[in-house]
Amino acid sequence: MIRKGARTALLRLYDAGYRHLARPLIFRMSAQQAHQQMHAWLRRADGQTWLLPLLGALRGVIQPPVAVNVGGTTLESPLILAAGLVKGDGFASEEEALAAVAAGRNIIPGWRCLPPLVGLVEFGSFTRWPRPGNPGTVTWRDVVTCSTQNRIGLRNPGARAAAAFLGARRALLPRQYGINIAVSPGVTDLAQQTDEVLESLGAFVAAGVFPTWFTLNLSCPNTEDDPRGHQTADEARALCAAALALLRERNASSPTGRIPPLWVKVGPDLGDEQYRALLRVFAETGVAAVVATNTLPLPTPDDPAVLAGVGGGRLHARAVEVAALLMAERAAHSYPVDVIGCGGVQDGATLRAFAGLGITAMQYWTALVYRGPLASALLADEGER
Repeated sequence: MIRKGARTALLRLYDAGYRHLARPLIFRMSAQQAHQQMHAWLRRADGQTWLLPLLGALRGVIQPPVAVNVGGTTLESPLILAAGLVKGDGFASEEEALAAVAAGRNIIPGWRCLPPLVGLVEFGSFTRWPRPGNPGTVTWRDVVTCSTQNRIGLRNPGARAAAAFLGARRALLPRQYGINIAVSPGVTDLAQQTDEVLESLGAFVAAGVFPTWFTLNLSCPNTEDDPRGHQTADEARALCAAALALLRERNASSPTGRIPPLWVKVGPDLGDEQYRALLRVFAETGVAAVVATNTLPLPTPDDPAVLAGVGGGRLHARAVEVAALLMAERAAHSYPVDVIGCGGVQDGATLRAFAGLGITAMQYWTALVYRGPLASALLADEGER
């Protein structure tokens, strides 16, 4: 392990190189082209077994582990790559997705190569049924504000295929990781929603996939039919209570003998009273943490009539505002629910904006775009200054 001063110097050298050399080349491509190229690289890197220990060794040098107790577990790092990147290919049907798994195809690019490089990763979001995603241009970047925007549409192989894929590779999964399960867009019947969430969770448990935590994603603003209604207190209570009951029932099959804690991810566009009601529900049902927040639905650059989720700089202030409200409510009622910060964490200042509220763990995503593959190490180093 190298000294902190030397580590900081190395990271500053990398940061300058990425900003002035790599990023300008990448940004010659559109956001969509760069996103597609990144997934192609991840798919190739997953198959390069010689590369994986090198990535792990690099991370060991530039980002030593820092344990933090949060969300019902002890994490090896306070920084988590948010769901949305390592979520897999889209498919038109479950049969097609399962056939791809049976054929040995890598349907979740990045599952193997990203954790050694960046540390904690939340896989997903996975819906009960596969989704091919939205057609056309679905990703954008706003360089001035260091923001991203997407309406990818929850493209993923579906929970059953994802569980089968990861279950067949249990021995190769990272030591710690999360699984994000999204409420299915377009389904308004609560009973059906509950059944689909339980089927999704059950698929992972049946496949022997027990992550460090599960996240239930109640807000998906990158779809055309964001299920915002599931962020009401009554619907959140039903979904969370059912999910936790299933996990408690299946805890005997867990290799650790304990169930993974349940976190819940909420959107940034709710009213103050709605957040207060949700936090009370989470405390009463046994949810261990709330992730605040998902992306912010705003008009796309191409069509003001179409909304897409904004992350990064344009989300940051609102995400911190929501996190502050939740932390204040948590303190006022002594709720045993931790708050995970998420929204525009891209440097030391934005990280400390959450940390200053008493938040000890944060998720990031857009930082990978603007600061490159070592963004997590940069954030950890800058957060200490």
